[in-house]
Amino acid sequence: MPKKFLIIRFSSIGDIIQCMTAVDGILNHYPDAEIHWIARKDMSSFLAMDQRIHKVWGFDREKGFSGLLQQAKALKKEKFDFVYDAHSNIRSIVLKTVLVPRWKRCFGIGPKFTMRSKDRIKRILLFKFRIDLFPMPFRGMLSFRKPLEKFGITDYSKVNTNWFFPEELKEKMEQNVFSNLKGDLPKLVTLVPSAAWAMKRWPVSHWQKLVQLLPEYHFMILAGPDDIFCKEIENVAKERVLNLSGKTNLLESCYLVQKSNLVISGDTGFLHAADKFQIPALSLMGPTAFGFTTGEHIKTLSVDLKCRPCTKDGSGKCSRKVYQQCMVDITPEWLAREVKQRMS
Repeated sequence: MPKKFLIIRFSSIGDIIQCMTAVDGILNHYPDAEIHWIARKDMSSFLAMDQRIHKVWGFDREKGFSGLLQQAKALKKEKFDFVYDAHSNIRSIVLKTVLVPRWKRCFGIGPKFTMRSKDRIKRILLFKFRIDLFPMPFRGMLSFRKPLEKFGITDYSKVNTNWFFPEELKEKMEQNVFSNLKGDLPKLVTLVPSAAWAMKRWPVSHWQKLVQLLPEYHFMILAGPDDIFCKEIENVAKERVLNLSGKTNLLESCYLVQKSNLVISGDTGFLHAADKFQIPALSLMGPTAFGFTTGEHIKTLSVDLKCRPCTKDGSGKCSRKVYQQCMVDITPEWLAREVKQRMS
């Protein structure tokens, strides 16, 4: 009988994409494994990119605790052989309690279980007392692999390269995006100027300067509907900048990343998508600690400051006289040289 696995990771985009490396490891050891995944409903759509995942369970936050409990009971009927809690939050603990009760774990009954720790004590030591016990740079994709060693899963030599996107999505992107692009497509660069927290965003003025420094290149901006500052970048050279902020959904944006020549991004989910898709990228790393990529096709640009990293996700406060100095000091001139070198 094929082994059945459940992966629990509700959000966020970047963490889910990095966690998808677990599917590679599982299938390298259990080629016939049946893999299920539970994610937040609004995050679950792009997991369909990897058709090796047998079923994606979408959790609806609006249904609250009772909805989660009902879903846990439905999952229990699947009789999983292995459960991997890759989130380690209150919701995943509820699922764990139903699927793998502590007393069963003590007696070795039921599914085998492993969990990705958030290392909260290490985080307090790092961000409060500057005592760093993490392996730096901290590569999130590798941290999602570590807990699977408990199942004897260590081989990640074969990874997925066959990403699935619906034909209607491809046609829509061809008609609405690529047909509107002007200039030489091989000189098209994808920009991801937004991020969940403002402190880990490269300054808007830097993006504007970068566009000006590269007059022979065209640019495509991927961002959300609330990222109205992207209009300021577009206005620098409207004939060379296609601003797609708010015009594509998660799956469509992932498709555009997968079709890119070069991606430039801070610590975002789309940077990790480029990492997973093996697309060349330039990573702009500032205050955050855990957003470093794994692949050699991505180059990280950062400056050496004693205060780095100062936050796990960019939600903290900057202690420098020059606000966000760790990002400000990654200059447009530096990045422009890297773009030319990568695109040559």
